[in-house]
This record gives sequence, structure tokens and C-alpha cells, in this order.
Amino acid sequence: MLCMICKENPAKVHLTQIVGDKMQKVDLCEECAKKKGVNDPSAGFALADLLLGLGASQEIAQSSGGEDIKCPNCGFTGADFKKAGRLGCSQCYQTFADSLEGLLKTMHKGTKHVGKVPIALRHSRDLSERLKHLQKKLEKAVTAEDFEQAASLRDEIKAAKDQIEHLAPKLTP
Repeated sequence: MLCMICKENPAKVHLTQIVGDKMQKVDLCEECAKKKGVNDPSAGFALADLLLGLGASQEIAQSSGGEDIKCPNCGFTGADFKKAGRLGCSQCYQTFADSLEGLLKTMHKGTKHVGKVPIALRHSRDLSERLKHLQKKLEKAVTAEDFEQAASLRDEIKAAKDQIEHLAPKLTP
């Protein structure tokens, strides 16, 4: 079994944390365990830091400049985050925003969730864009008096419109 952090050395330190009915396991090599302070009980460590592999609680503590910021809604602090490995409420994200931004950027592609687009809607948008492009090409072909090209484009436009009409029932709930 390899170390979960460096993924190179064999794991010699195995940690298990049970919170409620959830169990989390971490397997570390001796070197990574020392870096995280697992072998030194006075240093203290958070399992959340190990699982994130980012030193999340240290980042919150460093960005607060030594003072312990407290969420005005739930009273959650950076120390609570270190202990629990998660935030207390939705307001905590605004309270700890400066600290969390760097952390979230390393964990995810960005700091703003844009969601996903249903397949039928994406196809409909693509077809609509294609339709606009074809109509512009048709106008240019007519202006240039290229009627063979215009006839071909007219047929493509009709096919695109038919496809959009076929997708319309899938888009309405």
C-alpha cells in the first residue's frame, strides 16, 4: 500500500478517524507522517489536513494574521475548522473567504460553480448558433448571386430548423 500523499513510498502509518457513522482512513509513509506532525503529539494535526493534503487549517490561521476570526452567524472559528475539517454554516464561506480562496483554487478548477447544461439544451443552443451562421452564409450567397450555394444552404437551414423542433419537446418539463 502506497502513501496517500507522496504516492511513492510504502505506507507505514495508518490512521482511522470515526465521526458519527462515517469512517475515514489515511495511509502515510514515515516521511510524510513526520511532515504532518503525526509522530509528534505536541504538534497536533487535523485529519482534514491530511485528507485535503493542503494544510487547510494552517492556511486559515495564517491568513487571519494570528487572530482567530469568528463567523458572526454560527460562531465557528479557524480552530473549529481545524478540528472538524469542515465549516459550520453557509455564512462561514463569506467570513473565511480570503483564506478559502487559495484552498479552493487548488482543489477545484475555480472558485465559482457554473453548473452543467442538460444535453438537449446544449444541442438546441448549438443548433441555434449553427442556424444563425447558415442564415448569414445564405444572405452572402444571395448577394453574390451564387444560387446553387444558396439552395444548398436553404436545405441545411430547413434541416437545422427541423432538428430544433424535434428537440423542443425534450426541453419543456
